Amino acid sequence: MSHRSPCRGSALRREEDGSVLILALGYAALAVVLVLVTIDASSLYLARKHADTVADAAALAAADGFTVVVDGGAASARLDRGAVEDLARQVVGATPGAALVRADSPDGLSARVTVATTWHPPVSTLFVPEGVRIEATATSRTVLQ
Repeated sequence: MSHRSPCRGSALRREEDGSVLILALGYAALAVVLVLVTIDASSLYLARKHADTVADAAALAAADGFTVVVDGGAASARLDRGAVEDLARQVVGATPGAALVRADSPDGLSARVTVATTWHPPVSTLFVPEGVRIEATATSRTVLQ
């Protein structure tokens, strides 16, 4: 039967003192990094959704600016490219931080609007000082029945 002396066991314990503290600090640092990355990712997602919403609203407003054309007794809706751009510019102009990139009507029935904004990360601004450009394109179609 082996018997450990009290001196040897206490010396071993003194060598191991603080090892759990190092692990706990490492896990705490990892948890903080994960929280900060999650905050930035959530902010980027919300900025993208905001750009999508502005593009959708501008395209919808631009598609509502149609004129009715009667040809041979049949009425149809037509979009003017200039009117599409003016209506989209009004909607985008009312939204801070958004800029109209392009607004047109490729077929005279649809309004296609592209909006740009810049996302600045709330936490990791050191790594992305200029921000990230976000573009969103939406299309809305006018149908007259």
